[in-house]
Amino acid sequence: MSTKQVKVWLSQWGQELKYNHKTIIFSLFLLAVSAAITYNAGVYVTEKGEAIASDFILDNFGPYDWNFLFTYVWLGLVGIMVLYPVFFQVGAVHRMLGQFSFLMIVRSAFISLTHLKTPFDAMSHGFPGALSFFEFQNDLFFSGHTAVPFLAFLVFKGHKIRWFFLAGSLLMATTVLAMHEHYSIDVFAAYFITYGCYKLAQHFSPFKK
Repeated sequence: MSTKQVKVWLSQWGQELKYNHKTIIFSLFLLAVSAAITYNAGVYVTEKGEAIASDFILDNFGPYDWNFLFTYVWLGLVGIMVLYPVFFQVGAVHRMLGQFSFLMIVRSAFISLTHLKTPFDAMSHGFPGALSFFEFQNDLFFSGHTAVPFLAFLVFKGHKIRWFFLAGSLLMATTVLAMHEHYSIDVFAAYFITYGCYKLAQHFSPFKK
């Protein structure tokens, strides 16, 4: 960025903070709440997972060790999802945070109601550093790896980068199935539930376009 571009970016950020400071604060608060809820739901389902289901796709596909995609490409998608509005669409920062937080709260409720165990032949994986704090077992329905990039596809409507996130979501859907980290219903349902969450959240002021 040139000095002029930096000044323009800072000016946009200043205007955004002034205009939307209440919704930004609320979105950050909701993000903290969703992190707490996600953690507790993850701990709960790790302990409560009881049954392993049969799955037509998993019975005929994999497992394959795609840990690099599952861990690092996934983290890259999330990082770009956060950083893109910071630099290129400052008016969407609080909207992205709010939509993401709402989706995570809904997912926490769903996984808490579904006590299936991770498939017994699932490939092992591990998130690096402090991120391992949010690594659980049996947090299956619905797939966060699939849902989160798809949410970015919906939120960044009108921007070419949305197609990058759609491709990322499809890649993650294939990855979690290949590694037997999710059942097929976890992946397919993620698209419908995410779209429903996106439309529902738009009725709340912090997340409107």
